[in-house]
Amino acid sequence: MTDVLRRGRASLAFGFFAQGVAFALLVTRIPAIQDRYGVSDALLPAFLAAVPILAGVGSVTTERLVKRIPPSRVLRWSQPVVLLALFGVGAGERMVELGLALAAFGLAVGALDASMNMLGVSLQRSYGRSIMLSFHAVYSLGGIVGASLAWVGAHWDLALVVSYLPVVVVLLPAALVGSRWYVDGGSGGGGAVAEEAGEGGPVVFKMLLPLCLVMTFAYIGDSTVSNWSAKYLQDVLGSSEQMATVPYNVYMVTTLLGRAIGDFGVRRFGAVAVVRMGAVVAAVGFAVVAGASGAWVGMLGFTLVGLGLCVLVPQTFAAAGRLFPGASDTAIARLNVFNYVGFLIGSPLVGALGDAWNYRGAMLVPMVLVLVTLVYARSFAAQPDRYGGGHERPRTADVGRGSNGL
Repeated sequence: MTDVLRRGRASLAFGFFAQGVAFALLVTRIPAIQDRYGVSDALLPAFLAAVPILAGVGSVTTERLVKRIPPSRVLRWSQPVVLLALFGVGAGERMVELGLALAAFGLAVGALDASMNMLGVSLQRSYGRSIMLSFHAVYSLGGIVGASLAWVGAHWDLALVVSYLPVVVVLLPAALVGSRWYVDGGSGGGGAVAEEAGEGGPVVFKMLLPLCLVMTFAYIGDSTVSNWSAKYLQDVLGSSEQMATVPYNVYMVTTLLGRAIGDFGVRRFGAVAVVRMGAVVAAVGFAVVAGASGAWVGMLGFTLVGLGLCVLVPQTFAAAGRLFPGASDTAIARLNVFNYVGFLIGSPLVGALGDAWNYRGAMLVPMVLVLVTLVYARSFAAQPDRYGGGHERPRTADVGRGSNGL
């Protein structure tokens, strides 16, 4: 049993890593993609918005799929589609080919994000201790690697297909081989158990709503940093163009570090305390950014934002699994949609407020929204399961059921 769990954890961690690399390679080369296909500035937002919208569709579809097939199978086949779609973005020549590749990428990313987190939550249940943050730490590491590879491609003026092809050639077979050891921990996507948990009823969504709001607020904060940190440092705080690229890199590194040690904090102090601390630190970070007198103070603020926000999303998925132990796959698929809702809202919201008011004031909006997380912090508490007690009992009868049915 221990070897099965360890192999399942390692293979899933690699899946998170590959996803981080692929997503970073796409979003950090948007200017090159725009130039390759001749996408106008007016049309570019439509292309960018289509990806998270279709990802939401993919997540909802995954909710239905896992009632019939295990999440591991969805993950096994969605990851290759993501990687091949990334290659398609780099290899295409016409705008219609870009549209098809981005559509495939968006749909597959939604299925991939949902199924990865389903397996992560079920593995955490089987382990009986917090490990969810470690998966998202590996995702952050993948994002750093992907962004670094994108920098190399941009620095050497490499064609997109030249940048993407080696990554796909390496990650695709490795992901397919690693998928043999995925473990479905009996999270109960549908059937009688799901009905017993009240799946689909209005009471379930009412119980899930606080976590959906936290997920949305966290991604509004995240998209604010990823889309506006460089512009804020250069235009508001007067930094150089080179220095303006630093905050997001620092943000990614601090996100990795925070997630790498976050599970220890959850085990020692509990999820509620960690979420509260993360929300306060992120809010302080946004306040420092809004009041910064210079570029270095602004970078300190974005660093604090990364340390605070990094714990919220993994713990939100974990809380959904605890809240609905008999229907966690369904809960996670629905919760995952609000990942994309926050991403869609965050960047336009800050941009509109910055243009209509000023960007210092705009930074206070994600600060307030992150602080609202404190109101819902009790939703992250350990939920008594149907066997009694304050913690879920590992479902050892299901632990050995891997993705190949063994």
